[in-house]
Amino acid sequence: MFLVTGANGQLGNELKLLLQDKAAYVDRDELDITDEEAVKAYVGQGKWDAIINCAAYTAVDKAESDEALAEKINAQGPENLAKTGIPLIHVSTDYVFDGTNCRPYAETDAVNPQSVYGKTKLAGEQAVLANAQTAVIIRTAWLYSTFGNNFVKTMRKLGKERDSLNVVFDQVGSPTYARDLAQAIVDILPQMKPGMKEVYHFSNEGVCSWYDFATAIMAQSDLVCDVFPIESKDYPTPAKRPHYSVLNKGKIKKDFGIKINHWAVSLAECVEKLENGI
Repeated sequence: MFLVTGANGQLGNELKLLLQDKAAYVDRDELDITDEEAVKAYVGQGKWDAIINCAAYTAVDKAESDEALAEKINAQGPENLAKTGIPLIHVSTDYVFDGTNCRPYAETDAVNPQSVYGKTKLAGEQAVLANAQTAVIIRTAWLYSTFGNNFVKTMRKLGKERDSLNVVFDQVGSPTYARDLAQAIVDILPQMKPGMKEVYHFSNEGVCSWYDFATAIMAQSDLVCDVFPIESKDYPTPAKRPHYSVLNKGKIKKDFGIKINHWAVSLAECVEKLENGI
């Protein structure tokens, strides 16, 4: 039996569809991962094969003024889960990098987070590696799904309401369909070896800017909305975004035999589900 934390988020909901009754699903109402005693008590009630931690403070801009809570959820929470001794899959982010690369980031590249969100997520990674007996950390980027709030659903909503939109073109990365990430996690679970502690990267294949992504969303959704490219400086945000966050997926493909879809293929699948209300 697996334990999925943060189960009401995008990734948690996708894991529910794949794992079904093979896992127990908790969100903050059922288990506050920042409470070490609560984690010990809950984990002690069952026999768990692995914990999949999808819980995170992901409000990137809000984190700039709410560092204490972001630290608790993104760093202390994973540490508490790691200390249980149960094999752990922990989801992290491209924000641990500064975004100044001009080639896809490998797991061995130097980290240099530029935001509170990135710094707290890096602290979570470090806590997991320091305290877990067995752990796989998966950094991902630009996550979207049919569940929750995300860029795809926002663009579709605005595309129905407006004639035109401005979207930044100087931030480049790889969109990640949460269902593909969930499937990768399910594929990894039986391949985890006792004592392993590894960091991996996962996103969909291919590279685009947010502008390219928005344009594709409109086209695949058959929405007539002009999308205009703008620079990041013309759309200031409290948190600094990485200008380049493409991830090298060679390691996860090699170690676990995982095949990864191109982002446009997965976007089409997600849009079809949204259109059909699946």
